[in-house]
Amino acid sequence: MARRITKRTKRRLSIIFLVTIVVLITFILNVGKLFFQIIEKKNEEKFLIGELKRLEDEEAYLKVEVEKLNNPDYVARYARERLLYSKDGEFIIRIP
Repeated sequence: MARRITKRTKRRLSIIFLVTIVVLITFILNVGKLFFQIIEKKNEEKFLIGELKRLEDEEAYLKVEVEKLNNPDYVARYARERLLYSKDGEFIIRIP
């Protein structure tokens, strides 16, 4: 004998099916959101690694510059070249 499916059973199965679909859609959306966040964080990490490398290079350059500025001869030459200071008896002629 074939079992008859009643309206009540159909309604119950429909509700279970809809709840399952809603849960699955919510799960898929959350996983997708997390996936894109991971991609975004990896891109940010690459950018920050490049920025760190640039700052480390700048730090090394500045350390060398500090060492040079501790040398009085370098400071005098730097002042004459960049700031247009002159020694006693020197004249500065600026050529454009």
